[in-house]
Amino acid sequence: MLFNSYIFIFLFLPIVLVGFYLIGEYLNKRLALSWLVIASLLFYAWWNPAYLVLIVASIIFNYFVGRRLYLTRSKLLLFVGVGVNLASIGYFKYANFFVDSINVAFDLSFNLERILLPLAISFFTFQQITFLVDAYRDQTKEYDFLHYCLFVTFFPQLIAGPIVHHKEMMPQFRNDAIAKLDFSHLSVGISLFALGLFKKVVLADNIAVYATPVFASAENSVPVTLVEAWSGALAYTFQLYFDFSGYSDMAIGLARMFGIVLPANFFSPYKAQSIIEFWRRWHITLSRFLRDYLYFSLGGNRRGIARRYVNLMLTMLLGGLWHGAGWTFIIWGGLHGFYLCINHAWRAFAGDKRVSSEKDIGGKEYAKLLKLIGVLLTFFAVVIAWVMFRAESVSGALHLYHAMLGKHGISPPGGLEPALINMLILMFLIVWLMPNSLEWLKKETPALDMNSFTGGEERERWITWQPTYRFVCITALLLTVAVMYIQQESEFLYFQF
Repeated sequence: MLFNSYIFIFLFLPIVLVGFYLIGEYLNKRLALSWLVIASLLFYAWWNPAYLVLIVASIIFNYFVGRRLYLTRSKLLLFVGVGVNLASIGYFKYANFFVDSINVAFDLSFNLERILLPLAISFFTFQQITFLVDAYRDQTKEYDFLHYCLFVTFFPQLIAGPIVHHKEMMPQFRNDAIAKLDFSHLSVGISLFALGLFKKVVLADNIAVYATPVFASAENSVPVTLVEAWSGALAYTFQLYFDFSGYSDMAIGLARMFGIVLPANFFSPYKAQSIIEFWRRWHITLSRFLRDYLYFSLGGNRRGIARRYVNLMLTMLLGGLWHGAGWTFIIWGGLHGFYLCINHAWRAFAGDKRVSSEKDIGGKEYAKLLKLIGVLLTFFAVVIAWVMFRAESVSGALHLYHAMLGKHGISPPGGLEPALINMLILMFLIVWLMPNSLEWLKKETPALDMNSFTGGEERERWITWQPTYRFVCITALLLTVAVMYIQQESEFLYFQF
């Protein structure tokens, strides 16, 4: 079941929402939370009921291992618990990839039936690994099984994140007011959902039609001109941006309708002035997981400069592999690891000099110029990396890189379609000049830890979301247009991860 489908918008969501608040009002909170768990499991089973057994077994196993770890602090039990989770994701997600790679490398012919990837296995597995590690570290205080089930299965964030942390969610589930209807939660939630749906079906899906043919041509070694190659790469860059941004808005909005506040997962990453900042704004909760549970566990920057760069590369290579079982994802992760190493090295070398230069060369103007250069360089590096991320094979990515260098000519005979040019210009303006969703609703605290984000400067009152009739009309317009554009259900890009 997709958020951008009629059955979800007009059947599943209203039934679950009304049932949740009626049960909370006339029965009790625990029954309301149980209703939400059952609805979330139904939502998950909609794609393939067979994999319902997998997620239920995963929940039961990790809950009891977590409880035991809290009592015993056993390293062996932690190793077993994390190992079982990694073995599960390794089998379902990477077994075919490793067998195929061995066959190619050693000219063998091992045969393994194609394994269907269970939906969201990367997300709910990582989420539960954090629970086990924190239980071992004595950082978990909540062992209510119902709350734990909802922590793992809550449908707004189950399929593609954000990767929530138990300390963020459990206190909210204990709140006595959670199942009591609050119209402020509904208004904020519906506004975010409408905006996210608009991004997905009006912006992301419509720019996708210009990206797909370019990457398909490169994959099939069909010559692509420089202008076509760059337009395809940019089209995918914006498709992924609005697709993931739209999903993140919808997830936060849906949770808020139930009175639950999720962590931010997306905060204008193309406005980043460096790759370091990009990863603080893109897939924020995954970056947090990789930093806290992988990079720091490897030693972080505590064991010298050389080891720091090795740890960065390992973290990003594994982050790339998390996104998909393929060499394109590993190389994409390696590219970003390389970017981060260069970024950290530059900061160490030129950080103090830049501050003194700003004082010597015109202060604010010089700082603005540096900011613009940083944004453009970061965006360029990200676009280059997205080509590898999107390509179906390394050879397909290389063909497109050659085209982007002009190997097959500069411009197509008939020129670019005016519609594509207009869409790219519109998306540049939205991405770089407009406030993002969380900034728009900043006064309503739409996500957790909003104070940790920079770039949310004060906006004029007319553009800041308020519970007024004017913004009701804006939300209704966004929702109406988005629903009209749902012509063919399309999965969110992050569903494949």
